[in-house]
Amino acid sequence: MDIYDIYDKMERNNILLSFKGEITSELLTSILQIMENKMDNLQEEPKMKKKVYNVLVECLQNLYHHMDEVAEKEENEKARSAIFTIGKTGEKYNIITGNYILNENISGLKRRLDEVNSLDKEQLKEYYKKVLNNGEMSLKGGGGLGMIDIARKTGEKLEYNFLEIDNKVSFFTLNIKVSNQQN
Repeated sequence: MDIYDIYDKMERNNILLSFKGEITSELLTSILQIMENKMDNLQEEPKMKKKVYNVLVECLQNLYHHMDEVAEKEENEKARSAIFTIGKTGEKYNIITGNYILNENISGLKRRLDEVNSLDKEQLKEYYKKVLNNGEMSLKGGGGLGMIDIARKTGEKLEYNFLEIDNKVSFFTLNIKVSNQQN
């Protein structure tokens, strides 16, 4: 492994923070503190700082809560591992997450992501209220509100991909762009 190659790729892609491993609640706290400090050092505007922070919280909580579903069924350390990077290019932050997902769960997740992506700002607001009021909850206690919230806060479509690893699991990536645009 060429560590300089990894460093160079991170430098070229303006990566501020990157992590691969098991996501724990202690790690979430540390990462959020690190990013808050980095944005302070970049002298980021308070409004942008808050937006990035809120989206990052949703992304990391998503990793933390949903990674366990695969790990419990697979009993595999690889399944407990996730990756994320946070980069900044110009005025945009890019948050990319990746984690294993059971193949049997892909169609449901894809359907929810596509539904969120099909909605405009007003429709997202109504959909958020509907999911909240109907009490539609996932197995882990969320109602898919995190993805709706990310789309509402960023005003961007959720870019995602599923890479099949074997007949049981795939690797799910989510790419979120956060900018100062009004949404």
